[in-house]
Amino acid sequence: ELVARVKSQLRRYKQFGRPDVRDESQLEIDDLVINTATHKVTADGEEVKLTPREFAILRLLAVNRGIVLSMDKIYQEVWNEPFMESKNTVMVHIRKLREKIEKDPQNPRYIKTVWGIGYKIDPE
Repeated sequence: ELVARVKSQLRRYKQFGRPDVRDESQLEIDDLVINTATHKVTADGEEVKLTPREFAILRLLAVNRGIVLSMDKIYQEVWNEPFMESKNTVMVHIRKLREKIEKDPQNPRYIKTVWGIGYKIDPE
């Protein structure tokens, strides 16, 4: 009987988990869910296919939520090389990323532009 009760408790624990333990590999920003372990992104409940660079940019912005990251910093972190006046490269990747995760890319909800400085994730 003791073994049966222990197995039952373990089964419940595995099924429902502990509510006080947060999954460190999952970043949630409103309806945007980024799973860093599986490299899956869902926006409004639908899976979004991202390139590795797009995923790296989104993850970087999400981990630094609320902090404005310059294009130089994004480039250096994602491409792992010194920034060499490649602002257009970062801008193009941000635009494509917005097209994939935003309902209205012209009025982004997640990735905000801070003019003259860079980008941040800070949903209202």
